[in-house]
Amino acid sequence: MTPSDTPQSRWSDLDRPPLNVPALRRGLLRPGGLWTSLDVVETTGSTNSDLAQRAAAGLDEGAVLIAEEQTAGRGRLDRTWTAPARSGLFFSVYLKPGDVPAERWGWLPLLTGVAAATGLARSAGVDTALKWPNDLLVTVEGAERKAGGILAERAGDGVVVGMGVNVSLRADELPAPTAASLALAGAVSTDRETLLRGVLRSLEHWYGQWRAADGDAAASGLQEAYAAGCATLGRTVRAQLPGDRTLTGEAVAIDGDGRLVLSTGNGLQEPVSAGDIIHLRGAGGGLV
Repeated sequence: MTPSDTPQSRWSDLDRPPLNVPALRRGLLRPGGLWTSLDVVETTGSTNSDLAQRAAAGLDEGAVLIAEEQTAGRGRLDRTWTAPARSGLFFSVYLKPGDVPAERWGWLPLLTGVAAATGLARSAGVDTALKWPNDLLVTVEGAERKAGGILAERAGDGVVVGMGVNVSLRADELPAPTAASLALAGAVSTDRETLLRGVLRSLEHWYGQWRAADGDAAASGLQEAYAAGCATLGRTVRAQLPGDRTLTGEAVAIDGDGRLVLSTGNGLQEPVSAGDIIHLRGAGGGLV
């Protein structure tokens, strides 16, 4: 067999080693902690879909499902994306905040964004900003680019929250010119186990604070933390809303329900609860 005929093994790309599952379980699963199980699969279509199916059949809170490769990852507005195997963090968690009023559950994707930004800042040394409602932005060559996203979906008695973060993608592997990875943003570490532990520990902290405050985003400090890290605030944005409606204005606040408040002129302010947001004046002068 010639070298070119040699099958590709899971160790072929030495810059992208597989996750050490026993080490992750030792570091994250502890009595009294939020995380109750942790599984890693080689490849799947969507960790959110897989975990939602398990939740429908009955699942304990704190389940974590990670994929080394995700072939049909889902984002908001039914968008799909893929990435090379072991090039990022592709995982979902199952949360059951049953003691929190359901109308406050909409804060969960924003809470996850705060946790991710905090965890990645500590573990990767990368300043990560939040684009409302669910994108993670990093700066590459002076321009803000998307390095990750979050998707929350009701499932069973709780919510499945999924996250995808580009970790080691090279420039020629990016899916779009507006995309980026932690490596391209100058991360001091691209060790996925270190990054995953940092994000999940941060998520456990923020989720605990939020639940202790009965889901009150202001009392838990979540509303203030999200606003402080939100790159959308202070920008002129265009909101593409359901029903083909478009709204343009300055993003001035995140209200108590997690909605983005736009000042549209003539003293009018309108809260946006769902929609696709485009930064018309992004860092570096580009659209984000």
